[in-house]
Amino acid sequence: MRKRQTGSNKPFGARDGTQEVTRVRTPRKDRNEVLATVACLLGSKRVTLQCMDGVVRMGRIPGSKKKRMWIREGDVVIANPWEVQDSKADVTWKYTRPQIEWLERKGYLN
Repeated sequence: MRKRQTGSNKPFGARDGTQEVTRVRTPRKDRNEVLATVACLLGSKRVTLQCMDGVVRMGRIPGSKKKRMWIREGDVVIANPWEVQDSKADVTWKYTRPQIEWLERKGYLN
């Protein structure tokens, strides 16, 4: 018979609610990445993105990231606009709350 586990499965820093940000992925200009905020969920892996360059794009969550990345309205993500059609983009990264606060302090978010 298995012993019951005492305590929590959460990491040590997550118990008190304060997580320290050590590294944050920033958008790379050489890869044509931009920061974007999710405006609304359209269903079927599609979202509407309000990008920081002023363009509203339809975003697509690739199949490899669909189950790993749960996206809600208001989340800050990295979008990679298509070269063929500038009004569409792929969502490549989602930020956590401490990472968003770090981006605001450093001036990446308006």
